[in-house]
Amino acid sequence: MIKAYAAHEPGGKLTAMEYDPGPLRDTDVEIDVEFCGVCHSDLSMLDNEWGMSQYPLVPGHEVIGRVAAIGTAVKSLSVGQQVGLGWFASSCMMCEWCLSGNHNLCPNAEQTIVGRYGGFADKVRAHEVWAIPLPDGIDATKAGPLFCGGITVFNPIIQAGIMPTDRVGVLGIGGLGHMALQFLRAWGCEVTAFSSSPDKTEEAKSMGAHHVVNSRDADALGAIAGSLDAIISTVSADLDWSVYLDALRPKGRLHFVGVPPSPISTHAFALIGGQKAISGTPLGSPATTATMLDFTQRHSIEPIIETFSFGQINEAMDRLRDGKPRYRIVLTPD
Repeated sequence: MIKAYAAHEPGGKLTAMEYDPGPLRDTDVEIDVEFCGVCHSDLSMLDNEWGMSQYPLVPGHEVIGRVAAIGTAVKSLSVGQQVGLGWFASSCMMCEWCLSGNHNLCPNAEQTIVGRYGGFADKVRAHEVWAIPLPDGIDATKAGPLFCGGITVFNPIIQAGIMPTDRVGVLGIGGLGHMALQFLRAWGCEVTAFSSSPDKTEEAKSMGAHHVVNSRDADALGAIAGSLDAIISTVSADLDWSVYLDALRPKGRLHFVGVPPSPISTHAFALIGGQKAISGTPLGSPATTATMLDFTQRHSIEPIIETFSFGQINEAMDRLRDGKPRYRIVLTPD
């Protein structure tokens, strides 16, 4: 039996639950959970914000743990190995996307907390390919958020072909944005942070921003028109996107990893005149995630975290709901 924390209705409190996971699939591993990040996507699923939650719901998709059991066909992992698990727990391994190394684009991919039970538990299961070994020396307490928030902002650097010579903006300095600043600075970019909170200016610079622009200051936004090669938007709010398209140089890209509540609207001329693009990416493939982990080790990049014990799980969710974490929450053993 697996012991977990589950909600039984939208927005409900997480309470203790046990479930029988059944036989371990041949290609799966069972992971003893050591730490688990708390992500805003857990909250969205808890509240059924996306209309696909099933109850009882066990959130948790930023898992760090050790392999406790392996299926009969598992070859890449061994019992006792420390691994991380993110948003995806499985993919078909046979479609053109999996075979080309783009497992994260598999149309039959299984999400760790969609239609299955996640990592707010003592154990969780996943396909061996999606349980990614941690590099030696990484701080396991802080590693969980890399498997969702971290790879979410690292993946577009790879997929959008961002160059070390590029000037890149980061919109929103929160759970995602504070990691994007660190990655882009280490990548070699000239980094501009957009923030609606002037009190974050010095902190944003300490994380890697060369420049900080107050996103509520029309004059400051106007002053950077035509200066950036790319902007990565991490925010979940509706903004005047034309302002940020104006900030781009020709061939610039406004790239979304955060999800605004309303459709993104702009005039076609804002794109055509400067050959600009609007794009987005999901989380990365296993290979890209492994590359990110190596990159974080090489450049000493870590998320800034707050810790709560698993027994404080509802307090942690309430703090996230209130928008108070700086910048990610990680659950630790009681």
